[in-house]
Amino acid sequence: MTQTILFDPLLPWPVIWALTVLVLASLTLALWRRLPGWGLRGLAALCLLGALTGPLRQSEDRAPLSDIVLVAVDNTASQQLSDRQAQLDEARTGLEQLLDARPNTETRWITVEDGAGDSGTALMQALSQALADEPQGRVAGIIALSDGQVHDADHTIDLPAPMHLLMTGRQGDWDRRLILRNAPAFAIIGEPVTLTLRIEDQGAAPANQRQAPLEISIDGAPPQRFNLPLGVDFDLPLTLPHGGRNVIRFATPEIDGELTDRNNAALVQINGVRDRLRVLLVSGEPHAGGRTWRNLLKSDSSVDLVHFTILRPPEKQDGVPVDELSLIAFPTRELFLEKIEDFDLIIFDRYKRRGILPAIYLDNVANYVEQGGAVLVAAGPDFASADSIYRSPLARVLPAAPTARVLEQAYRPAVTAAGHRHPVTAGLDPQRQEGMPPWGSWLRQIELAAAQGHVLMEGVEARPLLVLNRVAAGRVALLASDHAWLWSRGYQGGGPQLELLRRLAHWMMKEPELEEEMLWAEVTGQTMQVFRRRMSGDAGPLTVTGPDGSETSLPMQERAPGLWEASYTGAEPGLYRLGEGTADAVVGLGPAAPREFQQTIATADLLSPVLAPLRGGALALEEGLPRLREVSAGRPASGRGWIGLTPRAAYETRSVSQTALLPAWLGLLLAAGFVIAGWLREGRR
Repeated sequence: MTQTILFDPLLPWPVIWALTVLVLASLTLALWRRLPGWGLRGLAALCLLGALTGPLRQSEDRAPLSDIVLVAVDNTASQQLSDRQAQLDEARTGLEQLLDARPNTETRWITVEDGAGDSGTALMQALSQALADEPQGRVAGIIALSDGQVHDADHTIDLPAPMHLLMTGRQGDWDRRLILRNAPAFAIIGEPVTLTLRIEDQGAAPANQRQAPLEISIDGAPPQRFNLPLGVDFDLPLTLPHGGRNVIRFATPEIDGELTDRNNAALVQINGVRDRLRVLLVSGEPHAGGRTWRNLLKSDSSVDLVHFTILRPPEKQDGVPVDELSLIAFPTRELFLEKIEDFDLIIFDRYKRRGILPAIYLDNVANYVEQGGAVLVAAGPDFASADSIYRSPLARVLPAAPTARVLEQAYRPAVTAAGHRHPVTAGLDPQRQEGMPPWGSWLRQIELAAAQGHVLMEGVEARPLLVLNRVAAGRVALLASDHAWLWSRGYQGGGPQLELLRRLAHWMMKEPELEEEMLWAEVTGQTMQVFRRRMSGDAGPLTVTGPDGSETSLPMQERAPGLWEASYTGAEPGLYRLGEGTADAVVGLGPAAPREFQQTIATADLLSPVLAPLRGGALALEEGLPRLREVSAGRPASGRGWIGLTPRAAYETRSVSQTALLPAWLGLLLAAGFVIAGWLREGRR
């Protein structure tokens, strides 16, 4: 039972204080003038003033509340290194015994797991959430069992009691890590991109180590090995071998004695892009769609276009020599013999043999295709004539031969079964898009025979209209009509002319996203969506090989004609190999070195700014579990071999009762008695 004196005044306090001043002044005057009975009158005034203040005696029935101690246990990945988990388990058992032995104490155990999205150890956020659920006046202390590698130490919280860090780890721990300082998302094919690498040792590393081996592997190929000095930034020039995603892995082998090899590798994925796409457009006889290709290629700022146009046929009888038919001498020898390898694509638009380009030039174009180049032929009536480009050395790489028939009739181009699978024409068919009008008609088609490769579109009576083929290392395409421009003019509703020609040109230039036989993955965190595109047959099971060499087989579901899909979630970050049939690919999931393993040496430096304001301490569990002491608020809360908890002496009030010490009637009665006594005292005098 607790007793407390309270006041419940009958008048406002300013009035009572004013009356008190008036009484004191009156008593002072009576004393100075030596008036009889001044003391009794003063007592009467005090009784009246006391009654006006309403003094109460409050009695409280209180029940003491226990102190609360928060213990945060770091259970993140870095605690699995060396013998830290054993240290943690032993410390937890000992701490449980110490806290259980402390009277009037409750313990709140908080487990800190790995943060989502590789955010690391969020110890302070876990404490902040736990403190929000506890009364601040009962928290006697906070203890963290951790290696001190906390990634949210700047998360400010108002600690109501001392906080202590009991560190796992050993004084002799050391580790080697590989740091990749810059990793661009894109790089230009054929031009070196500079990556800055650093290999450094942390902790009590051996003093005789000055160099470390570095292995570099691209797309899972056998690694190349170099030696780098330790602790020095090294600029590595790297040239991407191909367009699209290049998966590059840098690694240094694990050394005996280091804590982990999880930070000995760095994985970077760089998309290879072309700086400029160089296209040579050779136009023959002028026609209504002559500028279609030019407008398409000029609209792309990444394309460098060289346009070779024959404005007047040489057979025109005006006596002008063939080599003087242009305003300036066109460098045909330089283009078709010396610099032909500089072009990514050569387009022949309604070109026929006129003696301007000798057979040796066209033979060199055929060699260019076989060595990896690309040629597209947009055929008109000239392709079916005796002067057809097919009647030249270029015939050995063209995918189909003309029959000499030119079909002059209206027809609507259609996508073939192979075209629905091929990325150049997949999804273009209006019959597969609800609400889309049918394509407009074309009015001319060159009949083809003996088509090789893939026929993606067909025209009159299902005759081949668009044929694509691979020749040795190169690619060729043949469009058997010169009326694609009708779509761009909106004839009968038009069609996807620009998209078709754009895809066609980019397939010719070997853009990775338009490969017809391809296996690739799109990554989100630790999950990847794997896609397989095939031109024939069904996709078999997908084989996923993890960083540890384990294999997983997954069935693939058909998403669209020729396109299959599967989803996979990796158990750990690293390099994964994908395989289906003859196709394979590599992909990186997550960071090669998760945040938990970037810094692995136990330290109190990160939490020191948090511990210092309340005089908490950081002690190594390697030296044993510290003792618990009682400390007053504001006093040092840690020392050699001990940590302190602050008793809070919190309580719960069960009941409250109040009793008046001087009721108003009693005060008035006492005042009247003292006044009468004063009068009597004055009367005797």
